[in-house]
Amino acid sequence: MQFSLVDRIISLEAGKSATAIKNLSLAEEYLADHFPGFPVMPGVLMLESMVQTGAWLMRYTEDFKYSTILLKQAKALRFNSFVTPGKTLNVTVKVHTWGDRLCVFNAEGTVDGTSAVKARLTLEQFNLVDNNPSLVECDERSTREFRKQFVQLWTPEPVDSIVSENKENLPKEMIG
Repeated sequence: MQFSLVDRIISLEAGKSATAIKNLSLAEEYLADHFPGFPVMPGVLMLESMVQTGAWLMRYTEDFKYSTILLKQAKALRFNSFVTPGKTLNVTVKVHTWGDRLCVFNAEGTVDGTSAVKARLTLEQFNLVDNNPSLVECDERSTREFRKQFVQLWTPEPVDSIVSENKENLPKEMIG
């Protein structure tokens, strides 16, 4: 089973930062056990939400060049408050350093403007075919699936709303 812990990407700046949201619903099965009578999002899933947000930024920046992105290291991980059903975890990742295959992010998750989790994350990107040439189809299938999912998660702001909000600052030919 795969947990998708990003419901929507709300901002994305290639090579720099991303912001995503995870809406926590009481319908999520893991809440029945964590904790009975006091359902809260497990800390490891809060961390995973930050990892997934960083991975989406890496895929977008690299034009889905790599099929696999994994958490290599989490440093300075702090849990500051709970995420309860009905709340939204707003996750922001900002690039600290970007190497060939490793990317280090400063990541934070907030709820209602209050910090819930913070960490410095190192993510590693690679293709399975690099270690096993027979896995080329697996890499291609993964990349295709990630591209499909990305289209559902990231919808840049429609041009019409940008135009209506910024009419006075846009050239006349853009307004129509």
